Amino acid sequence: MKLVFSTTIVLFLIPLSVTARTLSVFGLDQSPIQTTNTGPPVNGSNPLHYCSDPNNNILQIQSIDLSPNPPKPGESLTIEARGTLRQTVEEGAKVLLQVKYGLIRLINVEADLCDQIENVDLHCPLKEGEITFQKKVDIPREIPPGKYAATADAYTKDNQKITCIQAEGIEF
Repeated sequence: MKLVFSTTIVLFLIPLSVTARTLSVFGLDQSPIQTTNTGPPVNGSNPLHYCSDPNNNILQIQSIDLSPNPPKPGESLTIEARGTLRQTVEEGAKVLLQVKYGLIRLINVEADLCDQIENVDLHCPLKEGEITFQKKVDIPREIPPGKYAATADAYTKDNQKITCIQAEGIEF
């Protein structure tokens, strides 16, 4: 089954387009990412929150818009994102991705950010300054109904926080 959580990395802008095909490793022995919506909401038409105060993040997200919001199985999802990078993001950056279905962890993986952002037609190095993308993805009709939660936590190769965003309680 192809599970698309493109907003998860907008660097995704990340957050990225992530598929089960790309992330075929489940249940890795890593520290779990908490999804508690403790940070402020991400601007735009989306169900996203920052994991914590984003003021010191390298990526300053202006907006992320999803259409439709919320995404619907069997339909196309359009993601539009705008932001500003405070510094260049080079090869070696990582993103920790976690997707849960209820209490079941479907994806828990550390991925190369530069490999993943190619899913939204961006390439490393990501230069300092304004960054935008628009991506249309097809949401599989076969997604089981229920509540999903997802987190994307991105770091530079020097372990500096790029951004961390999460969505909780997304229903299909």
